[in-house]
Amino acid sequence: MKMTEIRSIAKKQQIKPGRLKKQDLVRAIQLGEGNLPCFQSAVESCDQQACCWRSDCLPKGAQ
Repeated sequence: MKMTEIRSIAKKQQIKPGRLKKQDLVRAIQLGEGNLPCFQSAVESCDQQACCWRSDCLPKGAQ
């Protein structure tokens, strides 16, 4: 997902994106949604199958 899309999601949740890096902004959105702020913290796998950030989150080739 591109930063413009992520900033738009953040603004809808009344989160000020400012100059946050992608990782920090997505984690702030996750917290705002009541989820764990885990974006890009998994090393090899993730059990959050329905997460909308999953394709950007996991390293290439990880499940």
